[in-house]
Amino acid sequence: MFRLRSWSLLLVLALLSACNFTEEIYLKDNGSGKISINFDGSEMMGMLGEEMMKSEEKAIDSTISFRTFLEEKKDSIATLSEENQANLKKLEPFELHMLMNPDTQEMKFDLYRDFQSINEITDIFKAFQDASSIGPGAKKKNPPSKINNQATEIDYSFKANTFKRTARIVDSVLQQQSIDSLAGAEMFLSGSTYKLKYHFPRRVKSSSAEAATFSADGKTLYYEVDFLSYMKNPDTLNIEVELED
Repeated sequence: MFRLRSWSLLLVLALLSACNFTEEIYLKDNGSGKISINFDGSEMMGMLGEEMMKSEEKAIDSTISFRTFLEEKKDSIATLSEENQANLKKLEPFELHMLMNPDTQEMKFDLYRDFQSINEITDIFKAFQDASSIGPGAKKKNPPSKINNQATEIDYSFKANTFKRTARIVDSVLQQQSIDSLAGAEMFLSGSTYKLKYHFPRRVKSSSAEAATFSADGKTLYYEVDFLSYMKNPDTLNIEVELED
């Protein structure tokens, strides 16, 4: 397996270098389904793979259950503030699948969870960031004393044939700090994307995103924006989709 320190370094690099994220939802008629955020850092692995092979790092293909992790660390978590305990609790339904292979130059992360109602889910990208801060490396240390506060909130809804994704800024100071932190990384993040890939139970009748494209059967929507634009303006990916009866 990759050494834990290597895993942590790669995941930090994944969040600070050229990256492509895909937010994917499988939605059923009753409002239940699955959500995931996929990160593909194979391009970065291509740059780092030779160096990692020199250090005799081996491939990893593993899945982590945060429910299990939080149970294992419950005594340490109990010493944290109620706010931080609540933030960690939000990760409980998630699992993280990691695939990293220097030989094939693959580097992929997939954080996902099932839901009974789409109202249960919030910002999947923030969940990815939080999961990164307590990932596999945290198995040999206590959970962090603080999980980042949230500058934005995302609501999902599915009512009367209409699906909505709505992001809004809830802390303008934190949002500005987040934007400022990107200033030195804009060159590295150039060309990075954030894509929506939504699978609906019926054909899409209309979408508020004029640039969205669709699968041949009309049930899957694809919508992609520049990653930096999305981080600076979260409402860039606000979307309303109406399905056929």
